[in-house]
Amino acid sequence: MGSSAATTAPQSRAQKTLHWVLTGALTLTFAAELAVPQRLPLLDATLLILAVCVSITALNRLIPLQNILLAAAITAVLGTLAHGLSAYSGVAMPFGPIIFHETAGTKIFNLVPWTIPLLWVVALFNSRGTARLMLRPWRKLKSYGYWVIALTTVLMVAFDFALEPFAAHANHFWLWQPTKISLTWYDASPLNFIGWAVVSLLILGFATPTLIKKQPGSRSAMDLNPFGIWLGAIILFTVGAAKAVLWPAVGVDAAIAIVTLVFAIRGARW
Repeated sequence: MGSSAATTAPQSRAQKTLHWVLTGALTLTFAAELAVPQRLPLLDATLLILAVCVSITALNRLIPLQNILLAAAITAVLGTLAHGLSAYSGVAMPFGPIIFHETAGTKIFNLVPWTIPLLWVVALFNSRGTARLMLRPWRKLKSYGYWVIALTTVLMVAFDFALEPFAAHANHFWLWQPTKISLTWYDASPLNFIGWAVVSLLILGFATPTLIKKQPGSRSAMDLNPFGIWLGAIILFTVGAAKAVLWPAVGVDAAIAIVTLVFAIRGARW
């Protein structure tokens, strides 16, 4: 027993050190992203990759790495396939007809940019972590797991609601093609947001079992990392929308951030 503890302790310290180094690098890159007046593709890519790494290392303090990587693979593959279907010629489901520009990154199979699977991992992992933080007052309920899935889905749709003006209009990462639905949010039809909800639920159905801490022991410590990344993304989208003078998007993004912040603070203080 003593020998096992001695061998695992240094690994735990190394994991914590790696996590905080990556978190520091993510924070600096995020600050640079907000400060620069124009878009820098290398900075965008670095920010996204660091966000994925911090999301994984934060979870690794509670869950084995192989479980997290499996959940990340499920999320990335299903999210990419869903966007691939929408990008494929003549197929509008599940998000609606979309064309990805080269500014979003090199395309996988000439359909979906390499950034899309990473975006799904960041969005889903941190939406789930934020949902768990917000629902801390109700964590002893038998239905708590279902509430986490439901709220994660809501936060995923809110994430995409803030993302669309930033990605489609401020940075021109993709273009939504017209549909018969006249009501849109910066060219994204309601079909897109329904699709995000459905695909998020599908991913959570497969990935959630691998993200549950199964070892008995004391209650897990509160983790603010997911909420920090989720809120940071919303702030980035808000600033990008402001730079592009998309004021309705700025107002909606700010409202999303404030409402989520209020409930996250309530959960953190519980």
